[in-house]
Amino acid sequence: MSSSITQGRPERGPGGPPARPRQPSLAQLRAFVAVAEHLHFRDAATAIGMSQPALSSAVSALEETLDIQLLERTTRKVLLSPAGERLAARARTVLDAVGALMEEADAARAPFTGVLRLGVIPTVAPYLLPIVLRLVHDSYPDLDLQVHEEQTSSLLDGLTQGRLDLLLLAVPLGVPGVSEIPLFDEDFVLVTPCDHWLAGRHDIPREALRELDPLLLLDEGHCLRDQALDVCYEAGRTEGAQTTTSAAGLSTLVQLVGGGLGVTLLPRTALRVETGRSDRLATGYFAEPAPSRRVALAMRSGAARQGEFAVFADALRKELAKLPVRVVAG
Repeated sequence: MSSSITQGRPERGPGGPPARPRQPSLAQLRAFVAVAEHLHFRDAATAIGMSQPALSSAVSALEETLDIQLLERTTRKVLLSPAGERLAARARTVLDAVGALMEEADAARAPFTGVLRLGVIPTVAPYLLPIVLRLVHDSYPDLDLQVHEEQTSSLLDGLTQGRLDLLLLAVPLGVPGVSEIPLFDEDFVLVTPCDHWLAGRHDIPREALRELDPLLLLDEGHCLRDQALDVCYEAGRTEGAQTTTSAAGLSTLVQLVGGGLGVTLLPRTALRVETGRSDRLATGYFAEPAPSRRVALAMRSGAARQGEFAVFADALRKELAKLPVRVVAG
């Protein structure tokens, strides 16, 4: 009986100071931080891949270890106690420090070994991943590359939270704590039905974008949608001009163009793959300087593997030079 009581409350010697309490475990701290962030046991358990009973037990064990009530539990919701609010920030700091320790340990190993979690946006993945995968296979056979295709906002969340290590996406990002390694610039190309008045031209002025209706775009959340709209607005297109958003991916977008529903803008790297499936599509090229986007690698500023990522970027640039892009010197 006495041993179970002293697990939570420090023992006191006769007239002396309390003995040092038992130390909390990392699992207990992760469980508590998850609950502090979600204020919901089920959501917190899902977020860290733990069963709800195990999470609840871990938080209770932490309260017992610290001899402090961290949470106020009701039948409807969970709230942080005043002590819980103070200790949640400390717990996050501890977990961040442990994560930094593990990252340093990974970096201490030989370069291009272990796991590399690469995030890629959907408007880049189908066209550049074959090059990336071939490079890794041929040059870095000991690297365990894990690819995650997500939209930009999700990728950045994953990077800053440590779920991802490196991103391949369009820039600039302008996100504090994230560094960019430019790879290349690529032009946008106009994709039209074959009978469109701009089909096949190589000198399209940007001003032509003012009158292109309907303009087909990707769904909200895709950075390529925002980039295409920025190009159009820079050319003088009014924000009230007609746009049709009805495609979750570029493949669907060009099929809609082939069906005569409008025109769209594609990055040059996507052109061969996406327009080669239909004989109803035509392309038009803009006069110089053509509207373009920049694609880069992005990493956490000060990442332990930043030297390794710079070497990877150099090797990738050499492979990308075979594409219709303008490689940016490192």
